[in-house]
Amino acid sequence: MIRYHDEEWGLPTHDDRVLFEFLVLEGAQAGLSWETILRKRENYRSALDGFDARGIAAYDAHKLRALLRNPGIVRNRLKIASTLKNAQAFLKIQTEFGSFDAYIWQFVGGRPSQNHWRTAQPVPARTPQSDAMSKDLKRRGFNFVGSTICYAFMQAVGMVNDHVLECFRYPQLNPSHPSPR
Repeated sequence: MIRYHDEEWGLPTHDDRVLFEFLVLEGAQAGLSWETILRKRENYRSALDGFDARGIAAYDAHKLRALLRNPGIVRNRLKIASTLKNAQAFLKIQTEFGSFDAYIWQFVGGRPSQNHWRTAQPVPARTPQSDAMSKDLKRRGFNFVGSTICYAFMQAVGMVNDHVLECFRYPQLNPSHPSPR
């Protein structure tokens, strides 16, 4: 968890494959701990062909049954089925917007939102932006994209900087913030 925080969490991401990976993993995390999902992350990468949305969108019933038997991932039928459905919806967004990146970053105006938390206590579980993202993703056919999942996704891919002010990562991810002396 420390390595994930120090090297990855909150780093602005614009790679469609990585964005899809986080969307799938955040949905898989629903009701579980993020630590559980991080421990299974490499298994997901292997089981889901490196999070290749085009390949996943074409999975057949045989592949879905194999995923349900895979002990390296969360074997929840609804979550696995949503991965296939989300891959199909993801591809439609790529076609419509040119990339998933162009679509998803519109919810924060194309730039990371910079929060200024003194402690982790006031950090919200959802925001008006995550509400809007959730609503639009659901309208476009996505599952497991409630507002709380969307906000966790936004935090993970750097759409919002929710590192606390005292965290060494805060100024690294906020170019307008002066570095501590």
